[in-house]
Amino acid sequence: MVNRNDWFEDVQKNISDLIAKSPAADIERNVKAMMAQTFTRLDLVTREEFDTQTELLERALGRIAALENRVQALETASRVSGTAGDLDA
Repeated sequence: MVNRNDWFEDVQKNISDLIAKSPAADIERNVKAMMAQTFTRLDLVTREEFDTQTELLERALGRIAALENRVQALETASRVSGTAGDLDA
């Protein structure tokens, strides 16, 4: 008696071979090529590229916020020292 798993594997292999030799395989390749061309024309990016750019943007925004705080502190210190200088004169 043939083992059930062997029988299923044979059927699956036969179906895979049939599909590979049928026009369905050509259609699948053509559709993939067409989609790749369309995606290229749309100027899409991969998820990895998007995530990388998101991380860079977050770091840049953090640096900008730190610089804004530093400029504000320097302006405040400048005003305070300017006012103290006026009192000495």
